[in-house]
Amino acid sequence: MANILLTEKCVRSCPYCFAKKHMEGSAVSGLSWDNLIYIADFLEISGHRKVSLLGGEPTLHPQFVEFTYYLVERNFHVNVFTSGILSNDKLHESQQFLSGLPREKLSFTCNMNHPDLSTKDESEKIHKFLSVFGNLTTLGFNIYQTVFDFEFLIQTVNQYNLERHIRIGLAHPIPGEVNTYIPAEKVKMMVRKFVSFFDLFDRFKISPGFDCGMPMCVFTDEELGKMLKLNKGNLNFKCGPAIDIGPDMKVWSCFPLSNIHKRSLYEFNSMQEIDSFYRELHNKIRSEIGGLFEECDNCSHRFNDVCRGGCIAHALNRFNNEAPVRQKDIYP
Repeated sequence: MANILLTEKCVRSCPYCFAKKHMEGSAVSGLSWDNLIYIADFLEISGHRKVSLLGGEPTLHPQFVEFTYYLVERNFHVNVFTSGILSNDKLHESQQFLSGLPREKLSFTCNMNHPDLSTKDESEKIHKFLSVFGNLTTLGFNIYQTVFDFEFLIQTVNQYNLERHIRIGLAHPIPGEVNTYIPAEKVKMMVRKFVSFFDLFDRFKISPGFDCGMPMCVFTDEELGKMLKLNKGNLNFKCGPAIDIGPDMKVWSCFPLSNIHKRSLYEFNSMQEIDSFYRELHNKIRSEIGGLFEECDNCSHRFNDVCRGGCIAHALNRFNNEAPVRQKDIYP
């Protein structure tokens, strides 16, 4: 699935944001119609019919509704990653043109923060958004510290009759930058907290699915069994390129790596070429450092290709503090 950034402006300043530096360094305010049409043609030729619209906050783009409707009309399934913090005018326009679309054509992932991180005005706007688009929405939540809470998420799912699934993201380091994330030595502590919510997820029939970057070895066999049950057999610890396309037509393999080996979309003929380029780069990095932990170098899960050892941003972060003794093309 391709991720298309409509704009690099945002309505929030989240403490874990791994796109903040990228957005601050951008000279482009938003995607143009010409570039959107080129991307749509590119994806269609590549046989890709699923796209995600990202930001910043994608609904800030002046043509958000038109862009979304255009992609739907071209038979793409569109998933919008949003904070749910829309102006009254944007919500009204979105409701008028998008609320009647079926879930197989349009869906939303609403990234929630704990209510303590939102102002009263932001909370009211999220309430209005979920009241309108709840039937099309899945919640997302990013873990960036070892102490967190899921009860407010479960309450939100029940209150607005949302999809009974929560997308769990992990904050990862940005190589060469300073940001808030879970360091390797605290991942197991974070997982113990996560596991403590299993019974709550099971009671309310909500499946928690990891987005990427979670190593398999931090769970016991019993916990993996419970995760499989909660997610109806769908459990994935692999981590590969998630291709992002910026408003300036630059591409990169994922946001934590957005400053590394950027290329122009015009250098490639298909999504398959882009995926192969970044997958080969990822494999070279993993040949130098297997994963998040030293044990990843000789882990059977890794060699059986059921786990990739967590986000490679951790490995690249370690490269920054050493002499350049590794393969040249894996460095930024």
